[in-house]
Amino acid sequence: MEYIVFFGVFFVFFLFLFIKEAVSEKKRRKLFAKKLYEEYGMFRERDYPPERFLRISSYFRKHRKDGQVDDITWNDLDMDSLFKRMNFTQSATGEEYLYYMLRDITKSEEELEHLEEVICFFAKHPDDRVKYQLSMNKLGYTGKYSLYDYIDHLDVLGERNNKKEYLVLAFYPISLIIMFFSFPLGLSLFVGVMIYNLLSYYKTKSDIEPYIISFVYVLRLLGVCDEIIREKWDVCEKELSTISHGAKVLAPMKKGSYWFLAGNHSTTGSNPLELILDYGKMMFHIDLIQFNRILEHLRNHIRELDELITAVGYLECAVSIGAFRLSLEDGYCIPTFGSENCVQIVNGYHPMLTGAVKNSITAGQGVLLTGSNASGKSTFLKMVALNAILAQTIHTCSCESYRAPLYRIFSSMSLRDDLSEGDSYFIVEIKAIKRILDASQTEGRPVLCFVDEVLRGTNTIERIAAAAQILRGLADKGCMVFAATHDMELAQLLKECMNNYHFEEDVRDGDVHFFYKLQEGPTKTRNAIKLLEMLGFREDLVSRANESVRVFEQTGEWSL
Repeated sequence: MEYIVFFGVFFVFFLFLFIKEAVSEKKRRKLFAKKLYEEYGMFRERDYPPERFLRISSYFRKHRKDGQVDDITWNDLDMDSLFKRMNFTQSATGEEYLYYMLRDITKSEEELEHLEEVICFFAKHPDDRVKYQLSMNKLGYTGKYSLYDYIDHLDVLGERNNKKEYLVLAFYPISLIIMFFSFPLGLSLFVGVMIYNLLSYYKTKSDIEPYIISFVYVLRLLGVCDEIIREKWDVCEKELSTISHGAKVLAPMKKGSYWFLAGNHSTTGSNPLELILDYGKMMFHIDLIQFNRILEHLRNHIRELDELITAVGYLECAVSIGAFRLSLEDGYCIPTFGSENCVQIVNGYHPMLTGAVKNSITAGQGVLLTGSNASGKSTFLKMVALNAILAQTIHTCSCESYRAPLYRIFSSMSLRDDLSEGDSYFIVEIKAIKRILDASQTEGRPVLCFVDEVLRGTNTIERIAAAAQILRGLADKGCMVFAATHDMELAQLLKECMNNYHFEEDVRDGDVHFFYKLQEGPTKTRNAIKLLEMLGFREDLVSRANESVRVFEQTGEWSL
């Protein structure tokens, strides 16, 4: 009788803890849902340690293809920062697919139109959006590594089965039977099996621990998919069909999954019973048995899992893009695409800047930008480049209107020495430009390229001569070239194939006032020596520099 009372009290105590935890979790979810409603489109800083970006880029590295934004262009435009700015996702799956989406400029107009339909659906149906965000929040993250980092190395685990596990477990009932005949002998066998399982458990689990994290994530993903496929979102029919098929194929992995998930959650909250279950798993290897079973099934259905991740991530990206649009205080537009090789941007601004001076451009041929230091040339180039990429990736532009054809997009702007390859700046620069020239000679979409200070890594005479031929060569191949330079000679040499624009400033009251407004024609001002004077360089140095310029302009010869 005492034992019954003891176990009854024990059961009621843990039932109370279980219910308390469930109520707390429900309350947390309710508060989080309220936050999702109220703060949709409100940007919040997140922490991005280097290892997180390695994980975030995993889906992209797994799905590389021709025509995507290459590493040079991505780094030139600091698109890591843009990714952070528009990352409103709640899961590793959405986060990784968003990174991939920002690098995939190969979409067709039809694919972009479908993306727009999905974005608008979630933007106009906040209840459905929040429901999806809650599911993604439940899915959560994989930790330090991506799911693909584990999937690509499943072979490392070798062949695994449960024959040995079942054989050892068979000694438990055998030991109980022996106890009826010889209690000491039966108890010794029971304890011996338990000790063996405890010791072998830690050894085996240490070998598979990294993969357990990924398998738990897959099981959470399947649980989330069960929630998603109940929805009847007609606009997402294609994605829901893919999710439904993948979930069905992978469903056998869920059998007995509670025993595997218990104690391995990476989401917030925990069940008190898991403390007891942990000891049960050590004694009976329940999670190890489930691991081997899941491993076998997963190895046979990698393709379906990849398709499932793609569809789920795609839908979350649509939600994130809608939030990004709302967060743009200076507005956004939906791009339009045409066949004419012409870029039209009205009141465009850099999406990472708030309160930026907006500029418009209609370019039917190449654009050559001149202007003083810090006048806005590089920012303008990046504004046009980013709008072109955003148009072809997330169907969203930071301007009043955008129209252009679908391009292959390249840049050569913020380069640096490559110490790993032993290349100087100039070698890195000509390699970057060579890849654009090579692309211009291959079939495909027209090339849109951005070059800041062409061949800045070499002497003036050869720079001007070579830069003029490179830019002319790109224009002759039908490339839409946006280039910035300090070499005024290029404005004259290329006036037949590139339109001249400039940025100017006003020097007054001992200060330089930049307007950041695009003007037609080449620049007629310089400010480098004036900036030296303003920053406190010696008066005699500044005076001699100005005199050298005056003499050179009159005679064509330099003198000190």
